[in-house]
Amino acid sequence: MEAFAGLGSSVASSSRGVSAVHGSLHAPQGVPSRLDAPQQSQPIFAGKARCPQLLKASCGRSSGRRRSLVVRAEAGLTPPWVTPDARLVLSDGSVWHGNAFGATGTSVGEVVFNTSLTGYQEILTDPSYKGQFVTFTHPHIGNTGINPEDMESEKCHLGGIIVRDLSCVVSNYRSKQSLSDYCASQDVMGIANVDTRAITRRLRDDGCLNGVICNDASISDEELLKKTKEWSIVGQDLVAQVTCHEAYEWKDPTGENWEYRMAIAADNGSTSKEPLHVVAYDFGTKHNILRRLASHGCKITVVPADYPADKVIGLNPDGVFLSNGPGDPSALPYAVDATKSLLGKKPIFGICMGHQILGQAIGGSTFKLKFGHHGGNHPIRHDSTGRIEISAQNHNYAVNPDTFQSGVEVSHVNLNDGTCAGIVVPALQAMGIQYHPEASPGPHDADICFSQFVDMMKAYKSGANPEQVAAQALKKAEAAAEKAPSGVLAEAA
Repeated sequence: MEAFAGLGSSVASSSRGVSAVHGSLHAPQGVPSRLDAPQQSQPIFAGKARCPQLLKASCGRSSGRRRSLVVRAEAGLTPPWVTPDARLVLSDGSVWHGNAFGATGTSVGEVVFNTSLTGYQEILTDPSYKGQFVTFTHPHIGNTGINPEDMESEKCHLGGIIVRDLSCVVSNYRSKQSLSDYCASQDVMGIANVDTRAITRRLRDDGCLNGVICNDASISDEELLKKTKEWSIVGQDLVAQVTCHEAYEWKDPTGENWEYRMAIAADNGSTSKEPLHVVAYDFGTKHNILRRLASHGCKITVVPADYPADKVIGLNPDGVFLSNGPGDPSALPYAVDATKSLLGKKPIFGICMGHQILGQAIGGSTFKLKFGHHGGNHPIRHDSTGRIEISAQNHNYAVNPDTFQSGVEVSHVNLNDGTCAGIVVPALQAMGIQYHPEASPGPHDADICFSQFVDMMKAYKSGANPEQVAAQALKKAEAAAEKAPSGVLAEAA
């Protein structure tokens, strides 16, 4: 083949099976190798190192003007591909060859897939991904780099990153470093140039699989497979690894440039109002959840996951918030016991892991989903009104509504698989949702949940009857459903 094309045009050679898109060269992806099949060595094309060279060569051949990139293969030029130097070994025995970025070494975790098109930085820094490898279904990752403003916690928590194409160019006015450099600084491994589409289909068919990312050629595939069999996320208390170590106060609301409900911010930001005091249990909370609570007029005290219930009562809050977090909810009996002690004494709102802890505290049980819910486009139905919310989700467990005692209402249902997505216990002034209303990244449909929690706390503070509070919340939700614009909050069929 005499020439490669890119940067301005996409040219494919059917005779050689090589395609070039925007300067990043890729070999067609085939079936992954398996431990019981002969290993085939096939070069995987990646343009990270070649983009600047090919662009310069293109300008030189076109009198300085940047046209469609055409580079003649001449003796002495470096080949426009890199040899695979990393492997992803899954617990089903499949081996996926690609190229390493970020940290080096060997890492093991549970492999999940995320369908979000944007927000990879928020996903990387979400503590709920502790112990997991994230396969991004969006093929092009890393193009906006990393910036300090979009962090959802103080560090990168997930165990590994799996991408189809790692961008060879970072282009964003806020970017401070590349994704690869950030991962290296956080000791997080990544693998690129693997068929993420095929991996995602495998996970959907077979369920979540354990995996190992390794760039050490001295370790055999069989040894890596053994590591996937010996490790399990089930029963692990990962919350203990991501929670804060001491209580602190959170003050920052959503930034002015990012606030999408200006009426809420204006109303609750009034200095003449006494703020509602919320004690937030940190099971792995995201910064944007705390920002949304602050934007809704709350004074927030964040406490560690094992903070005793009597100390919470001693802080005299107007409400208690149970945050998101990683791992198996059944491995947190101390959090369930504390929540039981607080039920009926203070209004309680749980998100994601907090929802699962609340579910256990009222007598329910949890179970592991086949491949979990990870993405920014999951439809949720609010049963009382028929309102549809498009939600951001990140969890591998769900609450079993069949195990609830009387007095517990299933308020929301996931329309993809029918699982419980929300609960309300009117008599105890408690509510929980199995998704992320703060939406970082994701849609803002569910931000109303923060308003409902605020209304619940205001009613509790005024001494209102819990049943009346529940009725008022339902009327408010119905009114919101009627006013919602078409296409944002639709009526269920």
